[in-house]
Amino acid sequence: MKIQLIRNATLCIDYNRHRILLDPFFSPKGALPAFAGIAPNPTVELPLSKEEIVAGTELILLTHLHPDHFDEPAQEALAKFLPVICSPVDQPNIEGKGFTNVSALKDPIEWEGITIEATFAQHGTGDWLTRMGHVTGFLLSAPNRPSLYIAADTVMTSEVRNFLQVRKPNIIITNSGGAHFPDAPPIIMDIEQTLEVCELAPKSKIIAIHLEALDHCPVTRTALHQAAEDAGISAKRLLIPADGECLTF
Repeated sequence: MKIQLIRNATLCIDYNRHRILLDPFFSPKGALPAFAGIAPNPTVELPLSKEEIVAGTELILLTHLHPDHFDEPAQEALAKFLPVICSPVDQPNIEGKGFTNVSALKDPIEWEGITIEATFAQHGTGDWLTRMGHVTGFLLSAPNRPSLYIAADTVMTSEVRNFLQVRKPNIIITNSGGAHFPDAPPIIMDIEQTLEVCELAPKSKIIAIHLEALDHCPVTRTALHQAAEDAGISAKRLLIPADGECLTF
């Protein structure tokens, strides 16, 4: 398996000999308004061209449709015939954008020998959860391959804890930027919650993403690395890739 972080939550995943694109967000630096009143978004450029990112893509996975996960430049760059897997809530919207092969993930499905399951995600708490709307995570598995859990935009919940302890995924991807709006609680995992994932899944490798690309995500790679080191969590177990970096398992 090879996982390449593009930027924010966008990943190119080579799994079971197939190439999967997760949450494509291709806007150039500063093209979107500030979310926290600090700076226009995204705050950094893509590390690769759009053409390089989409080359060879066989499947698109979408956790939800916020513009930092699926934006107009990505919609324009991707062939509309490519298969898309998403939540039932998002299917009509994606089809309305011209995509012709969209599957709503309710029960587990098999695609090219890969079992794909929807997993629980909660994009915030209280009133902010209502504002943020529905999100789905994913679990990918295949014979003789490590299982891959994509937590998506979620805070830590009892459902997430239970999933980690019962399913014990081999590789876990956390959105760890601690995104929040002024005077509001985090709407995705922050440093503390990311370290809790490490504690709950002591035999898993954790990949922290959704960092240093948006003005409402205050967690830095350096701060997360230092907190993990202070907690005795090895850098070989909590991986914090740079934009464009490839990880192989």
